[in-house]
Amino acid sequence: MMKSALITGVTGQDGSYLAEFLLEKGYKVYGVRRRTSTPNFENVEHIQDQIEWIDGDLNDLSSLIRAVQESQPDEVYNLGAQSFVATSWPQPIATGEITAMGVTNMLEAVRIVKPDAKFYQASSSEMFGKVQETPQKETTPFWPRSPYGAAKMYGHWITINYRESFDMFACSGILFNHESPRRGLEFVTRKVTNAAARIKLGLQSELRMGNLDAKRDWGFAGDYVKAMWLMLQQETQMILLFQLVRLIQLKNLYKLLLIM
Repeated sequence: MMKSALITGVTGQDGSYLAEFLLEKGYKVYGVRRRTSTPNFENVEHIQDQIEWIDGDLNDLSSLIRAVQESQPDEVYNLGAQSFVATSWPQPIATGEITAMGVTNMLEAVRIVKPDAKFYQASSSEMFGKVQETPQKETTPFWPRSPYGAAKMYGHWITINYRESFDMFACSGILFNHESPRRGLEFVTRKVTNAAARIKLGLQSELRMGNLDAKRDWGFAGDYVKAMWLMLQQETQMILLFQLVRLIQLKNLYKLLLIM
């Protein structure tokens, strides 16, 4: 019997790779999309006609209830969010409403309509913020240092509360940096590669970076979405931390990306 999956944030980097992966697995994929004057389907253009589109918004519980009613999903992947840390400072309220309260709305829609569906919440390494140990693990205390990190921490804990209070299959993946050609230009890897190309073409003369002594780790988004799916194939819920042990210093990133 064909399984069905409902994905929020389906046009983003992770959502597009996940939709692609699930379609290959034979799933019927439903994607929640917000109404915009100029729709952006760039990441899913090659599979756009294979996705069943449902209008909805993480801030609108009624639309999410309708989305769950229409899709009757076996699995729900909540990847939608205001996902850029820097933007969360000038837009802290919007970040909280979408990235934090949007999780509650999605969980509530699933609880009301399809409580037997398996639910995945995209948590974030930004919840660790001012890290208390390196490398981090599932038991490392959270200390978020941005509105985005705080909002993700709320979404993480409300997922745990719904699991424990309503006996729902609801789990979280704590994702560290994961990149791909579909990553937005505001993120550091694309910022570097885009600047390198523009410098080569004579369109700009320099690349400005922040703290070059910072160390980050990176994975490939296509691998991470497979791990998301595997989490929902288990018999019991879990919290899984997606982290590579190799740390890369930002001042070495420019050279690394040019030879990849």
